[in-house]
Amino acid sequence: MQKELTVKKDYSKVGEEISHETAAEFIMSYDKAYPTDLKWFCMGKDILTQILNQPGCAGIRFYNGINEKGQKTLVYVGIDAEGKDIIKRTIVQADGEIATVNGLTADRNPGGFDLYEWIFGK
Repeated sequence: MQKELTVKKDYSKVGEEISHETAAEFIMSYDKAYPTDLKWFCMGKDILTQILNQPGCAGIRFYNGINEKGQKTLVYVGIDAEGKDIIKRTIVQADGEIATVNGLTADRNPGGFDLYEWIFGK
């Protein structure tokens, strides 16, 4: 009987650095294809660090969303080593009790249209 080899994806290694030229090409291609769409989202280091510091977090997944104002946004959620969203997490409370709480999810990122300034500076 033949056994099947299962290869696990290392989600902590997803993504790679790209050059500024490649980034500019990607952005300009998107701008050309979707000239009236939201150009960028901004998120701070603190919330990303909070999400990544959850026990077992290997990365972050970004979901497209529409907020309560009807605006396009991103919702970011920690993922575990198997690529599953971290929906619940276990914590130790101040009194020493163990509790299960919701995993961190985030939004509230300002988006903008200043593509030219981002690429070329001002």
